Amino acid sequence: MKLDYLRDFRDEFAGYTELRLQENTNIYLRLLNGDLVDNYKKTAGGVSARVYKDGVFGFASSPLIDKGNVREVIKKSGENAVLLAGMERLNKGNLAEEGHEIIKDFSTTRPRASRKEMIEFLQELYDYTVRKYSDIKASTFVLNSLDMEKNLVTSFDTYAYTMVPRTILVMSLVMEKDGIIYDLSDLVGGLGQYEDFFTEPEKIYGQIDTLYKRLREKAEGVYPEAGFKEVILDSKISGILAHEAIGHTVEADFVKSGSVARDYLNKEVGSELVNLVDFAAEYENKPCPVPVYIDDEGTKAEDVVIIKDGILKNYMNNKELALEFGTAPTGNARAYAFSDEPLVRMRNTAFLPGEHTLDEMIASIEDGYYLIETNNGQADATSEFMFGVTFGYEIKNGKLGKAIKETTISGVAFDVLKTVSMVSDEMYWSIGGMCGKKQSIPVSFGGPAIKCKVNIGGK
Repeated sequence: MKLDYLRDFRDEFAGYTELRLQENTNIYLRLLNGDLVDNYKKTAGGVSARVYKDGVFGFASSPLIDKGNVREVIKKSGENAVLLAGMERLNKGNLAEEGHEIIKDFSTTRPRASRKEMIEFLQELYDYTVRKYSDIKASTFVLNSLDMEKNLVTSFDTYAYTMVPRTILVMSLVMEKDGIIYDLSDLVGGLGQYEDFFTEPEKIYGQIDTLYKRLREKAEGVYPEAGFKEVILDSKISGILAHEAIGHTVEADFVKSGSVARDYLNKEVGSELVNLVDFAAEYENKPCPVPVYIDDEGTKAEDVVIIKDGILKNYMNNKELALEFGTAPTGNARAYAFSDEPLVRMRNTAFLPGEHTLDEMIASIEDGYYLIETNNGQADATSEFMFGVTFGYEIKNGKLGKAIKETTISGVAFDVLKTVSMVSDEMYWSIGGMCGKKQSIPVSFGGPAIKCKVNIGGK
């Protein structure tokens, strides 16, 4: 923790200033068919400062963190603010003032493992897979660990230290049937370091078994019938709908640039069963997969109720856009690296659970699909989306039928939300989300399963 080090520079701030010291450490290991093909550890860190003047920010950063360089970064960011303010002449007013002291450290309390031990762990998973499933054509096991450590001091007397680690194991299996290659993946892990999840490979065997079973069903499955269909989007797919197709449209910078949500505030955008929240740090008194207790501008992070009972209620913003929109900042300003300026970003975006069981939802559909896994998705500022579906089942006469082969679903998200007729009572959080809005940064999304209507592709 270097928070005390940053405190020494507090008296040198001229006007509103943010001073952030950050270090990211990433470990990446990839085992392909039993061979180690990637093995690296990378640490990158430095200091940055932002100074606000008359409606604009000046920014500067350096990988060097000695006192002389920190002072130079503060000085340069102030000079940049003066230069930009003179060019822009915006005179927007003063930012919302708030001061906090927040310390949140999610470092493991267990003895640290070496990379050699991590590689041996992956090798044991591979050995189990090939020993039990001889028809697997290829397998990949990837371990990706990211520790994000931040120290922040602002001129509003905010002092914050956060250490938020995330460790993900990605398992991918490939098989061939009738000359066609099929693949399927699954993730394990979440908030924490390697030692918090992966001390015993035997605990992962059951998930490998489930992954293989689904891959076999997929290879023996059928193509869905194309058309506008009644479907159940399982939580992983409803989550990516929440993030990609809805969440981005209600980020205040996108709203300002003309997203469809600009005209929808306080209007109906879904059925009354739809409730969508961007959670800051906790859900039901437990840390979310990407807990943000304070953002990178020093704003204490709060949950943002985006949709309540089908009505669009709020946008996500930062200090600058909150001033422009006449609201309070929400704590959504996030930066990936020390050299990045904070942007309006989501944190943990999810639909809220409803009152129906998944079995009740399946029983309510005569001819449709239960869509479970996705591997990609894209959407635009109109909320129009297209997502890949890598696994799911037919629903025939209220019962699950055969597995389906890969397909896509598409639609306009705000139109799809109006077709939501049932919401499950379960809550699922994704553990491996990365959002690529200018800077790639960890996010989480999820929620319950939702019953709705979408366009689905066929053969």
